[in-house]
Amino acid sequence: MKIKFLPTELEGVYIIEPQSFYDKRGFFLETYHQRKYAEVGINCNFVQDNLSHSILGTLRGLHYQLQQAQAKLIQVIRGAVFDVVVDIRRGSPSFGKWAGVNLSEENKRQLFVPEGFAHGFCVLSEVANVVYKCSDFYAPEDEGGILWSDPALAIDWPVEKPLLSDKDRRLPCLADVPPDRLPVYDGLEP
Repeated sequence: MKIKFLPTELEGVYIIEPQSFYDKRGFFLETYHQRKYAEVGINCNFVQDNLSHSILGTLRGLHYQLQQAQAKLIQVIRGAVFDVVVDIRRGSPSFGKWAGVNLSEENKRQLFVPEGFAHGFCVLSEVANVVYKCSDFYAPEDEGGILWSDPALAIDWPVEKPLLSDKDRRLPCLADVPPDRLPVYDGLEP
């Protein structure tokens, strides 16, 4: 089986199924290969790797950075999550649309999130360890976010009462974010 790059309904967002090699000892897979990913247009210079550990029902997101925008390559190495990407680029034909995918240690899938999208996930297993590469450094003064339960987005989260941080609980709906605090779709004048 060759690595598969599955496009989603959001341009530039990919579900990636790495090639896995199994034997009696376990398995081996490449979690990233610059040349192979570049063949589908993923040409990021990843500069930071992150690991989050969360318990069942935790929802993290929806987060983004504006000036120091981050593309992300996400994978679950323990447990399972429902991962969501929302296009928040002003002027985009898919502005306000979202895509979701189950990522787990069993399916070994990855999700590539380009710059200009908000990202979040909720934990479906007792615990989940999520690793992700970022194309820019974390900049707390540059971060933004969208309320996970924004009714205009109508994200079909598989959790009714998630565990949230105080910060995530207070995030605005997309319509309430000032336009100058949203990324701009390529080709549109700011």
